Amino acid sequence: MKLRLSFQARIAGVLIVLLLVVVSAVYASVKFATGDAVRSQAQTQLEVGSRVFERLIDLRGRRLRDAVQLLAADFGFRDAVASSDASTIRSVLLNHGGRINASDMFLLGMNGMVVASTEDKVPEGSRFVYDQALRTAKRNNQSMLIVPGGGTPHLLVESTVLAPLPLGRVVMGFAIDSDIAQELRSLSGLEVSFLTIENGQPGKLISTQPESMHPELVAYMRSAAGGQMHLTENDNQKFLSQTLTLASSPDSQVIALLQSPLDKALQAFVPLDEKIFWISLAALAASLIGTLALARSVSLPVRALALAAKRIGDGDYRTPVTMAREDELGMLAGAINTMQRGIAVREDQLAHNALHDAVTGLPNRTLVMERLGSAIATHRKMALMHLGIENFRAVHDSLGVEAFDQLLRTLGQRLQSSLQAGDTAARLTAHEFLVLLDHASTDGAVARADQLQQMLGEVLRIDGHDVTLDCGIGIAVYPEHGDAAQELLNRALIACKDAAKMPGRLHIYEDGRDLAHQRQIALIRDLRSAARNGELHLHYQPKLDIRLGQVRQAEALLRWNHPQFGNVSPGEFIVLAERTGSIQLLTNWVIEEAIRQLDEWRQRGLLIQLSVNVSADDLLGGDLVGHVTQILSQHQVAAEQLIFEITESAVMSEPEQALVVLNRLRECGISLSVDDFGTGYSSLAHLKRLPVQELKIDQSFVRNLDETSEDAVIVRSTIEMSHNLGLKVVAEGVEYQHSLDLLERWHCDTAQGYLISRPLTAAAFEAWIAKSHEPTSLMVH
Repeated sequence: MKLRLSFQARIAGVLIVLLLVVVSAVYASVKFATGDAVRSQAQTQLEVGSRVFERLIDLRGRRLRDAVQLLAADFGFRDAVASSDASTIRSVLLNHGGRINASDMFLLGMNGMVVASTEDKVPEGSRFVYDQALRTAKRNNQSMLIVPGGGTPHLLVESTVLAPLPLGRVVMGFAIDSDIAQELRSLSGLEVSFLTIENGQPGKLISTQPESMHPELVAYMRSAAGGQMHLTENDNQKFLSQTLTLASSPDSQVIALLQSPLDKALQAFVPLDEKIFWISLAALAASLIGTLALARSVSLPVRALALAAKRIGDGDYRTPVTMAREDELGMLAGAINTMQRGIAVREDQLAHNALHDAVTGLPNRTLVMERLGSAIATHRKMALMHLGIENFRAVHDSLGVEAFDQLLRTLGQRLQSSLQAGDTAARLTAHEFLVLLDHASTDGAVARADQLQQMLGEVLRIDGHDVTLDCGIGIAVYPEHGDAAQELLNRALIACKDAAKMPGRLHIYEDGRDLAHQRQIALIRDLRSAARNGELHLHYQPKLDIRLGQVRQAEALLRWNHPQFGNVSPGEFIVLAERTGSIQLLTNWVIEEAIRQLDEWRQRGLLIQLSVNVSADDLLGGDLVGHVTQILSQHQVAAEQLIFEITESAVMSEPEQALVVLNRLRECGISLSVDDFGTGYSSLAHLKRLPVQELKIDQSFVRNLDETSEDAVIVRSTIEMSHNLGLKVVAEGVEYQHSLDLLERWHCDTAQGYLISRPLTAAAFEAWIAKSHEPTSLMVH
């Protein structure tokens, strides 16, 4: 008995001494780590605060930039500027500035003089004091400018008013004041101060710190080196401080000071000593009890069985209990081995069932949220699509339970087939699904959702029934829309509900994002239904046969009158259509409408050769030749009345396949033209392979054509080279008579531009032809 107690005492004594050593080491380490952690946290907080500050200023600047660009592009405003309507200009500036909370609005002449101003301190007719600074920032590709602004920092952006020549410059800005400082403080937890220095004199300090600290802060900000961190003390409070130089010139500066309070952080660790003390006592008591229990457990077989049980409890079912005994303990070891094999099989099945949907086999909410949380923890960019079946109840009632389950399995297979590496599709409820897109940006998520929406819109054959699903898709993106998995899920659900109210059934969560991006999302969403809703139409720009002085050709130009945004520039929506795969829908509509219009003109005795633009997607996707020949046959229009304009870059993406399509088009009688010649990597080697009959010189070489310019050498050489190759030449962008005279002297075949005519509606084009008394016989290449 004495030996056993002595053994227990020795074990207990050793463990207690070790625990005391460990507790002492932990206490000392915690005290040292506390101070280090506070300084490290303060440094990290300053670094994050700097990025938050830059992001906030950049966000304000982008909003101002988008707003000033929208104002500069407004037709009414441009008209007021062109007519020098000072009262209208000032009213528009005040109204537009009020809507976006801008503090300063100016209209400058191209010479930097103030035409209109919302600030009494900046009188009209004076030279804008920051005109040269704005010009310097523009030359340096800076989209915004921070200036002292008479004692208060201001953020300025500008945009040029074009109609189409520059008429003036709109300058917009907002004051970086105490509201900005308080907003940055609420976002970062830092104390924020702003100071302007003009002609060596500091302005009024804008700060979240008490006024009693202001003199010390001003002195520090004037003397501290920008960008470096220092430990400072103000009013007996310690801070880790960093100054940022926002703007600097020989006679002025704008300085920001970010401060992370150290005393508050250290105060949070005061209870830690007390907690360590109580934890040490509890650990000592627990170790004493554990030591006594361990001293009693000296039997190796029982210890082996205990370890085996612990392994099973930890989830290890692969390591068997090895015990060469035939008594009760040996039987127990065998029973434990049998038990852990059975548990392993059942746990695998339970784990799968716990993380997957029983009907579709897709991951369930738990698994997809775990994956989303893991992605957020590693700061990977992710997009979450929430898909809801809007006509769920009607489909379920019409199909029945078994057929509806088959529909869900089919839908799950389609979702799986649309995934890329790293993506996850999951089922949430009876009619809700999630798709997690790995490394997806906002634009990429919208494009993927658009493709998924088109796939889901296809008719499904289920148990002898044709079923069409009406699905809404909501999108939330990390980190733009949240930094927590549940937050992103909630916002994706909100976006899905909003999508159900929209014709395109596609919506991205809105959290005050800039107007231009929301416009882009709306355009992508509405582009698919634009033709069906009658929003698309064609304009026709005449092309002059220079040698005959007659118009026998025209180019069909696509226009979109959006119900919300009005006339949308082709340069804006064509790019979106190519990015999201909708360009073929637009091209097919343009071809059908152009041929229909040719048929209508032919019936009234007007024969015109019409040019239509074709993209790389049109050449490589679908049966373009078959579609065109079918439409031509339907309207009884000769193929010779069509010219397809293509860019060389479109051909070179898949040259062999594109050349096959181009040769087939040419065999049908359709003429081919190389558009924008000279702007890409055009060369004779490429040109020789193309079955084209015409080159179209890009308008950048023609618009300001002068006999002594470098453009003249390029244009004249291109015309001679093309004629030597047996090709006709079209010069687009002809706006002046002297340019047309040069083209005629150099024997250019065709001219196109505002000098001849702007693009016209079909009726206006027909009236223009009749008024000009041009011949209407078809010119065949």
